[in-house]
Amino acid sequence: MPIWVDADACPVPIREILCRAADRWQIQTTFIANHGISLPPSPYIHRRQVPQGFDVADNEIVDQLSSGDLVITQDIPLAAEAIEKGADVFNPRGQAFTKENIRQRLAMRNFMEEMRNAGQVTGGPPPFSKQDRKEFADKLDRWLQRNHKR
Repeated sequence: MPIWVDADACPVPIREILCRAADRWQIQTTFIANHGISLPPSPYIHRRQVPQGFDVADNEIVDQLSSGDLVITQDIPLAAEAIEKGADVFNPRGQAFTKENIRQRLAMRNFMEEMRNAGQVTGGPPPFSKQDRKEFADKLDRWLQRNHKR
């Protein structure tokens, strides 16, 4: 049960948490991005740089993952595809994407995109906080305890 990380927009503190967990739990963790990222040396931590382009990293994750894997992403369409393939998915703030909530998340994403395009909404999510980091670490730890066999 490897972990796949959509690393293009993954906050550095979350990358650090994932790298520590990969070593501690001896679980293969792959960071996929269209730019170079800094990761510590480890037999459990891998990086894969894909070419620039729309959804290239997302497509690589979907192509590689299997049912039961964990995907870390903020990208809601990627989350929907990963769920469809049987993966567990949550974002860097520790919020789970599930079969039960993904349609609503997709609809809200599309609505907000329309509002931004019309100039009605500007800005994005609130800044990443220490509480977000803690919620992610707690969520990852619970997932690892439930799903990983050393």
